[in-house]
Amino acid sequence: METLDRDHAGLQHAIEQARIGRDEGGVPIGGALVADDGTVLAVGHNRRVQQNSAIRHGETDALENGGRLPASVYRRSTMYTTLSPCDMCTGAILLYGIPRVVMGENRTFVGGEDYLRARGVEVVNLDSEECVQLMNEFIAEHPEIWNEDIGEE
Repeated sequence: METLDRDHAGLQHAIEQARIGRDEGGVPIGGALVADDGTVLAVGHNRRVQQNSAIRHGETDALENGGRLPASVYRRSTMYTTLSPCDMCTGAILLYGIPRVVMGENRTFVGGEDYLRARGVEVVNLDSEECVQLMNEFIAEHPEIWNEDIGEE
């Protein structure tokens, strides 16, 4: 499978998670940790609202759902996320040595992309219209929750 096809397939797992989060009343951001061979290691979605959590973003939820994995597994995987990773998720990606991040979009929010690149992480933006639409609808309907999620008033 070509890289672009694999990336779109990986992003689909994150989009499915974002939809689940939206349907649960949360922020529609999903994540998926996928091994180089295409094996889905873990998926997750933003659960800040559902679990009254300060840290359960899509990427961190996927990492939590994956449980403890050897460093070598993280170093041969890609984090797929529907949205540009925030500073917290950027830090988690760097902490575990995940070498590649594929995001659905960065039109509604730009996170730590430049920092990831500066630290040697490959960052790919698929600029998914579906991801943009999910976020735009949520931000319009729940601006207070969105602002809380990104640490703004």
